[in-house]
Amino acid sequence: MQASIKTALLAGSQRLIDSASSQLESEVLLAHVLKKDRSYLRAWPEKVLPQEEYNAFIQLINRRSKGQPIAYLLGEKEFWSRSFRVSPEVLIPRPDTELLIDIIQQTFQPEQSLSILDLGTGSGAIAITLACEFANADIFAVDQSAAALSVAQSNAQRHNAQHIEFICSDWFEKLPAISFDLIVSNPPYICSSDPHLQQGDVRFEPSTALISKQHGLHDIKHITSKSARFLKPNGYLLFEHGYQQGNDVKNLLDLAGFKFTQQFQDLQGHCRATIGQK
Repeated sequence: MQASIKTALLAGSQRLIDSASSQLESEVLLAHVLKKDRSYLRAWPEKVLPQEEYNAFIQLINRRSKGQPIAYLLGEKEFWSRSFRVSPEVLIPRPDTELLIDIIQQTFQPEQSLSILDLGTGSGAIAITLACEFANADIFAVDQSAAALSVAQSNAQRHNAQHIEFICSDWFEKLPAISFDLIVSNPPYICSSDPHLQQGDVRFEPSTALISKQHGLHDIKHITSKSARFLKPNGYLLFEHGYQQGNDVKNLLDLAGFKFTQQFQDLQGHCRATIGQK
């Protein structure tokens, strides 16, 4: 039996009944399969779907019903108004991380000649966004995962971000002797016992990009302790971190000798980013 767009969407939303946005998710997945926008679905509800497209849609619905993230099913996610390719090898870019871009734009002028290091680049969302927003910046993007770097490099090509050097390294280990105006990182900062790891999208994201020892602070401590020798005089170190880690991160920066430490809140009013100056 062939299905129309209307009946396919109904079947999809019923299968996703546990989701608070089952109708929206059903529409997004069907629009993806049809390579149309959602307005097309509303304009042609009685259009009969080819069996192949209906089957592809139901496969996506079944995967979503098991909790797989929408971003992985679509293969892309928007960040700073640009679309980035994502896969299970990388974290899904989130609106909270856009706070880092906003802070950097407050700190530097768009025409400045800058050297920037993005530690733990993942999909490349931060590094590539900065390359697009700061045309005169030289950017180094580091990740210990070769698979993640492959995703990031494809995103750089997509956005024609040419002035980025990608390096496979465990943090600073394989970096050349370069000094930076800014080191920015969205490192692993979740404690292994955090119950949120068993909820939502993070169940399917790479644990190495999420979990850190010492109550989630191990990688932030490591980066803080090593970063001074890679920063220019008056260079900046900027972290995204957990909403309960603000005091700990500020103390780490203060103890490491950073000055003018500032903290920033996300849209929910939580302290989610901290910056210090060498």
